[in-house]
Amino acid sequence: METKLNPYISFEDNAREAMQFYEQVFGGTLELHTFKEYNASQDPNEDEKIMHAVLQSGAGITLMGADTPNSMNYSPGSRISISLSGDNVGTLHEYFEKLSKDGTVLMPLMKASWGDSFGMFTDKFGINWMVNITMREPVASE
Repeated sequence: METKLNPYISFEDNAREAMQFYEQVFGGTLELHTFKEYNASQDPNEDEKIMHAVLQSGAGITLMGADTPNSMNYSPGSRISISLSGDNVGTLHEYFEKLSKDGTVLMPLMKASWGDSFGMFTDKFGINWMVNITMREPVASE
């Protein structure tokens, strides 16, 4: 059995909006479950907050998230970064453009010292992202 590492993002009252945005970028299937569905809150103000969200894209990306309950302290997403990497140049460029829209580009997507294309940004929800596009060297024919 394989083990998967899935980013899980805590939001402050905008998990639904953020996860729907990520669904538009990555495609796939999004499941949203509220605190009310799970009878998990004693505060009626939390009923429609998202207790658990999972996005599964056809490209193998799984992203999870939830709203922070009122009883817990919210700590913004600056403590984590989500990394997208691979050799699909077109798709990764598209992800970079869509995810960084209305956010802050910290490092434009460009050739890095290790030979790949690399860029970093913070999206409009305060989540840090890194994109690394592996640049394959052409194989010399003999």
